[in-house]
Amino acid sequence: MIFTSPESIAKRDFSRRSVFLGGSIEMGKSIDWQKDLANLFLEADFNIFNPRRLNWDPSWEQTFENPYFYQQVNWELNALKISDIIIMYFIPETISPISLLEFGKYSTSDKMHVICPDGYFRKGNIECVCNIDNIPLYDNLDEFKEKFVW
Repeated sequence: MIFTSPESIAKRDFSRRSVFLGGSIEMGKSIDWQKDLANLFLEADFNIFNPRRLNWDPSWEQTFENPYFYQQVNWELNALKISDIIIMYFIPETISPISLLEFGKYSTSDKMHVICPDGYFRKGNIECVCNIDNIPLYDNLDEFKEKFVW
C-alpha cells in the first residue's frame, strides 16, 4: 500500500517491510520519481511511504506553529523512523536541503540507499558520507533498479 502525507501510516500492514521514498521533491524542478519506484516496491510487497504531498501549498508559512507544515514534518519523521529501508534520491536540478538533513540524520541507520547522479551540487559530500558509513550509492534510477536487492 502507498501512504502519502498526511495519510495515517498506522494502518500499514505490519507483516510487510516498509520503504521511505525521500529525496528531491522541489515542485517544478523534480520529476515524480517516487511514482516510478513506488510501483516497483508495491510489486515486491512493501508498504511505501511517499512524502510527496499532493495538496502541498508553497505559500504555507514554514513554522512550528503552522499546523499543515508541522503535520508534514511530523509525518516524514515518523515514516523515516519506522521504515526498514530509506531511499534518498538527489536530482541535479534541485538543492533539497531537507533531504540532506534527513540523509545526515539516518546515514548510520543501516537502512539508507542513495541515488545521486553527476551534477548534484553536493555529490562530493554525498559520496564521502556514503563511503564512510558504508551506504550503497547509485548513479541513477536505472542502476538502482538493476542493483537493488529486492
